[in-house]
Amino acid sequence: MKVLVTGAKGFVGKNLCLALRERKEVEVFKFDIDNSQEELKGFLAKADIVFHLAGVNRPRSVEEFKSGNVGFTGELCNILRSMGRKPKVILTSSIQAERDNPYGASKLGAEGELESYCAATGAEGVVYRLKNLFGKWCRPNYNSVTATFCNNIAKGLPIQVSDPACELELTYIDDVVVAFLAELEAAPRPGFRFAEELKSTRITLGELSGMIQGFKRHRETLLLPDYSREFVRALYATYLTYLEPSDYGYGLDIKADDRGSLAEFIKSPHFGQIFISRTRPGITRGNHYHHTKTEKFMVVEGSGIIRLRSVFGGEVLEFPVRGEEYKVVDIPPGYTHSIENTGSSEMVTLFWASEQFNPGNPDTFFAPVLGAGEGKQ
Repeated sequence: MKVLVTGAKGFVGKNLCLALRERKEVEVFKFDIDNSQEELKGFLAKADIVFHLAGVNRPRSVEEFKSGNVGFTGELCNILRSMGRKPKVILTSSIQAERDNPYGASKLGAEGELESYCAATGAEGVVYRLKNLFGKWCRPNYNSVTATFCNNIAKGLPIQVSDPACELELTYIDDVVVAFLAELEAAPRPGFRFAEELKSTRITLGELSGMIQGFKRHRETLLLPDYSREFVRALYATYLTYLEPSDYGYGLDIKADDRGSLAEFIKSPHFGQIFISRTRPGITRGNHYHHTKTEKFMVVEGSGIIRLRSVFGGEVLEFPVRGEEYKVVDIPPGYTHSIENTGSSEMVTLFWASEQFNPGNPDTFFAPVLGAGEGKQ
């Protein structure tokens, strides 16, 4: 299958072309502003499907709206007519086409050019009236408030929120790409039509800026976003792409004493927290129990013994652990527990707790597993 993408270097084009490149059965022709009309004709002579993404949304003069959107779409359709070709054409339009402004009028005009071409030739034409898009590679400080907020907050630059209560509808670029890829497999439906509306999320400018600022604070608070929401996962992924590459890595707050060191890694009100420790040979950690909090221990380097005993006494349970085994031990409430480094080198342990640590209510009570005085909390 041969696919032409106009506007291939733009935000949508980059994401679509990458997805198309992953399909071995697809040959992609990329057209953008630096290509010639002759190249366009050559691509149109071969293409089975045309994704017409090229257009103008931030012109130097209002007249460029008409030439860049209506004019170029008409030119593309006229070339196909002259060749007697009728590939499927997918046109990206905008919800602004329903509104009375120069940009909207130009997108509506582009839709009309495609509709006329389909009526005259019997070709299949599909229009996607897209809402406010966001995602990786969207240009900041241009025409996307989401890209601007992500970029500026990630880089410590100021943002302006003119009206925090102002609502907008956002559609994630990956959802657009998924819909476009489905067009490759869809059964032919000759004629002009509008695509089904893509899913979107309604959010205020205040909520959007606050959420992205929360992403920035994550490295201090360690609080993860609410990943149960698809929109939040998509927005956080987008935010990360605006960090400077040198900022991808960051350190944790390390607490060290004569036993070794410990650092909290991530926290969430939905699943608790994860932390990691390094324990010196011969040292025992723990010797406490919890009423409600549960934990999981996994030694990832070195060797040790995890011990548990009911707070009412009885048998001491012992679980030898080694880093290469990736063995997990659950710590139920009501069991005092400890972990001892029995090896000759530092033992590295990954811990999960079902609750974030709350100094005002730690739910942690000292009780030696083996005998009074063993270990430190």
